Amino acid sequence: MSTTVTASAVLPDASALAVLAEPIQVTPTGPWQRIRGELADQASVVLYAHLADWLPDWLPDHPAPAPGPAGHGHPAPEQAGLGQGAAQDAELDGALPQLLGRDWQRYRSMTNHDVRARFLASRLLLKYAAGAVLQARPADIDLAYKPGGRPYLRGCDQVDISLSHTADLLVVGITRRGWIGVDAELKSRRLLGSAVERQICTPHETELISRIEDGRRNATLVKLWTLKEAYSKAIGQGLRFRFSEFGFSPGAGRMQVLRPDGTPGSGEEWSFRTWTVAGDYTVSMALFDFGFGDTADIAAQTMLDEGMVDALLREAARTEPRPAP
Repeated sequence: MSTTVTASAVLPDASALAVLAEPIQVTPTGPWQRIRGELADQASVVLYAHLADWLPDWLPDHPAPAPGPAGHGHPAPEQAGLGQGAAQDAELDGALPQLLGRDWQRYRSMTNHDVRARFLASRLLLKYAAGAVLQARPADIDLAYKPGGRPYLRGCDQVDISLSHTADLLVVGITRRGWIGVDAELKSRRLLGSAVERQICTPHETELISRIEDGRRNATLVKLWTLKEAYSKAIGQGLRFRFSEFGFSPGAGRMQVLRPDGTPGSGEEWSFRTWTVAGDYTVSMALFDFGFGDTADIAAQTMLDEGMVDALLREAARTEPRPAP
């Protein structure tokens, strides 16, 4: 499968959002240094991965941190690994309970193989990505959930995250400037003429789409769907916010949220972007900037005082679910 990333030609114009970087493909071995640099430069980053890459026979203990003082680095991922063994072996020797933390029992209770695999891969990706940008071990990241299921990093309010997955693609958004939402969908998903189309479009969008040539209408609907999903995730509403109550304008140079009648519903604080990823997927991002400026140093030990770090890690260890005997 191709892993080429191209900016969308329909939603929105890439030149209008040059500050937002292209999505970066990631595996358990990185490129974590590049991701940290991207987040430092742009304040936000979008990562994507293939499911199979996050269900490997081998996982490193943690991504390689940035080089220490006087150029002394830390062990490379391959030198700090959990050792060889399939995912089932990792369960038995206790590696997965430690990595999944509070998600371990939820994972254990899943009976559908595909759902279970996607859940495991997506949580590992989140933990490794968060560990990379916070310069912490993935097992030390406390992944929690808000009402409605939105994941967040407990104790690290300066960093917001978002997760999406479909078919064999996983997508993670990370920002240190406000809220972020990401969504992914197969480009080939048929929405045109379906019941879903009637449920997701505002009257203004329906009128605009009717003017688009037939061959591009379904692709435009898929992009609108992912933009709405990303925006809903960013504001913490998910599918509870009816998609027919807000919209976007296909082909607009600068994307913004619109009311059902097409009048502006958001300002400069929101940014949106859509890409084609891995040839087969449409990925959209919604980003809200609080306007408080950058938090340049987001290492866990910097954002939290030492006592709080120790308390969080002790609490995570105390409440960590253990495999049933």
